[in-house]
Amino acid sequence: MEPNIRNIAVLTSGGDAPGMNACIRAVIRTGIYHGRNMFGVMQGYQGLIDNNIQAMDSRSVSNILHMGGTILKTARCLAFKEEAGMEIAYKNLKDKEIDALIVIGGDGTFTGAKRFGEKYGINVIGVPGTIDNDLYGSDFTLGYDTAVNTIIEAIDKIRDTADSHDRLFFIEVMGRDSGCLALRTAIASGAEAVLLPEKETSLKDLITKLRSGADTKKSSSIVIVSEGNKYGGAYDIAKSVKRKFTHYDTKVTILGHLQRGGSPSGFDRILGSRLGYAAVNEIIKGETMQMVGLRGNDIRLTSLEEALHAHNYKLEDDLLEMTHVLSI
Repeated sequence: MEPNIRNIAVLTSGGDAPGMNACIRAVIRTGIYHGRNMFGVMQGYQGLIDNNIQAMDSRSVSNILHMGGTILKTARCLAFKEEAGMEIAYKNLKDKEIDALIVIGGDGTFTGAKRFGEKYGINVIGVPGTIDNDLYGSDFTLGYDTAVNTIIEAIDKIRDTADSHDRLFFIEVMGRDSGCLALRTAIASGAEAVLLPEKETSLKDLITKLRSGADTKKSSSIVIVSEGNKYGGAYDIAKSVKRKFTHYDTKVTILGHLQRGGSPSGFDRILGSRLGYAAVNEIIKGETMQMVGLRGNDIRLTSLEEALHAHNYKLEDDLLEMTHVLSI
């Protein structure tokens, strides 16, 4: 017998990611289709504490599929990490008779949801929304595909000016603990080298690679730097390289939050819709403390515990090899 879950709330927390709005739309409309009362929490966990919880109908999520960011807004909430903050949040949910919570975000979001669900018995389902693609249990996280395409577009433009001036560009992309963005954009943009947090590349090897390109008359070089690289950010690496390699005029571009914005790709619109639809269906069945994720072409459940701590994602060996082979 299905549990009697009648009222469901959805929130977005942590960093925004393209496709979150598609997911919110799917959550609200799937819940309404099944006869549930749906609520949106504004500004993530802060909204739970501030009681900024609004009833939503199907028209509340009209014309948002193409929008970046999140219509529910997001915030990082230190108060929710404290027992007092969580208690206020629980009281606000109970006052509105909300039985279940769907949270869209990354590891910080899931950590808060796990603690909250365990302490108060609220049914919780997580949706992986982060451009870093660093949660176990989903081949792709929401926003990752759009971010890859945004970075590629930016690098293509930078390549034009690099070729015109015989320049070496160091381009820093997001990915504190994961090199997924850096690796794939390096291949797709034809970068000469990539520096990843998961794989050590010495500055000596990097300089040797760049010198080889200069010797074969390359008119420019692009190096993609993941922000989690052991040598620091792109500025630090560029200074070290410039002292020993003067063939090119050296420039640095930090793409920063540009990578998070923009209209979501078709892939992320569909993924967000699938994950939101699945999240509601699973929570109606009584599932809790789970994440919905894409594995192969199927939506499957992974426990929040495993999603947070089974970080055994491994960068593909063929992609790593390709960064060397295709950049000669």
